[in-house]
Amino acid sequence: MAHQVDRVLDDLHSAMTQLKRAMHGIPVRKEGFKAHHDRAARAVGRLTAELQDASAAIQD
Repeated sequence: MAHQVDRVLDDLHSAMTQLKRAMHGIPVRKEGFKAHHDRAARAVGRLTAELQDASAAIQD
């Protein structure tokens, strides 16, 4: 089970890195995109922290 959580964390990291690369050159402040991006990034950050905590609890 902990291995699956680690895979999900790796996939999340890869997706966020890909999003960061994809955003280069996009006018992010246009039409509220920056606000949507920031909310999504915070939510993924919280999810990542919770998954890491869960992974530590599962391994014990």
